[in-house]
Amino acid sequence: MDALYTAVATANGREGRAVSSDGRIDMALAMPPALGGNGEGTNPEQLFAAGYAACFASAMKEVAREMKVDTKDVSVTSEVSIGKDETGFGLAVVMRVELPEALEGETGRRLVEATHAFCPYSKATRGNIEVELVIE
Repeated sequence: MDALYTAVATANGREGRAVSSDGRIDMALAMPPALGGNGEGTNPEQLFAAGYAACFASAMKEVAREMKVDTKDVSVTSEVSIGKDETGFGLAVVMRVELPEALEGETGRRLVEATHAFCPYSKATRGNIEVELVIE
């Protein structure tokens, strides 16, 4: 792969800080209450969910251009869960794609599936993390 951009961030654990090399991200990290923390900061799952939703929505615009469909009213919500698995902890993702009425049915399904095949985050998770696609 020829890198077009490289993001760099440093963190010191779930109870600390995350800082990007350009200083645009500089935030407290905290365990969520569901995992025994105080919740007074963001957590890796929230950051991953935000990144995946943004990437998927952008990828969908590119795929839609190729399919010649309009995605101006599309919304993507990423739900990232952490839980115990057979090796310790694992992640699972539910991608909720809200489509306008004009994209309901087969066209919308094809758009979402093609986006999942194209999106860099989807490619990175394929075979590693269960990703469920939900069209709303």
